[in-house]
Amino acid sequence: MSLQATTRPPAQRQARAVRLGPRSVAALALVSAVGVAGFGWPFLAPPTSRIGAHAQDAPWLFAGVLVLLVAVVAAAISESGLGPKAVAMLGVLAATGAALRPIGAGTAGIEPMFFLMVLSGRVLGPGFGFVLGSVTMFASALLTGGVGPWLPFQMLAMGWFAMGAGLLPGPDRLRGRGELAMLAGYGFLAAFAYGTVMNMAGWPFMSALASNVAFDPHAPVAANLARFVAYCLATSLGWDLGRAVVTVVLTFTLGPAVLRALRRATRRAAFETPVTFDAAEK
Repeated sequence: MSLQATTRPPAQRQARAVRLGPRSVAALALVSAVGVAGFGWPFLAPPTSRIGAHAQDAPWLFAGVLVLLVAVVAAAISESGLGPKAVAMLGVLAATGAALRPIGAGTAGIEPMFFLMVLSGRVLGPGFGFVLGSVTMFASALLTGGVGPWLPFQMLAMGWFAMGAGLLPGPDRLRGRGELAMLAGYGFLAAFAYGTVMNMAGWPFMSALASNVAFDPHAPVAANLARFVAYCLATSLGWDLGRAVVTVVLTFTLGPAVLRALRRATRRAAFETPVTFDAAEK
């Protein structure tokens, strides 16, 4: 009797439509640093600073984040050699996400686009996820008329959100219920995180005289942190919870089919295979 060794076939490495190179990583780090300052300056500036006196100018100042975001996208495209197939997939997914966003507008956080951003970032990688999240928010703002000083913050936050899904462990091996549970858990937490950071973008511009939960530039950090928590509980907790629950439900119900479709499209597109043309016969 002969014994035949059986080995499990190695997992196929998942192709990435956009692979971040050194220049892209540096630009992304710069944008993220500016974004952190733009979101968190109320907790970073001491009460004695004069930055609170210029709070109304902050939207215009941090609107420069939009320019840096475009630079990140351009760097990622130029360095990775983003081909027409990846551009086409980016356009389709961004258009789909932009079309999904108005479906739940004003309805208790029913926002199915978050579920699509999570799964797309998971399959296509963090670079593609960041580009997709930013472009989708920009496209949806044009579609819904939501263009304003808040748009750069939305683009950056959604870019982080989708990029984080691409950084989750096991992109080549983890499949099935374990992967769905991980994506659902990430989507649940990220939905709250997105709402929280967007609250930070708008909260400082409330007048401290109008509410006891508004930002007070003269109060210590601990007092403003308590005000911010109360502001989130009073204004956005229900919306964020709805977004998180919808993301989890859609991940478990539609996630397997969408993941298969995205992976099938990625394999057929063969992003990392260079395109060659045969010389014409004379």
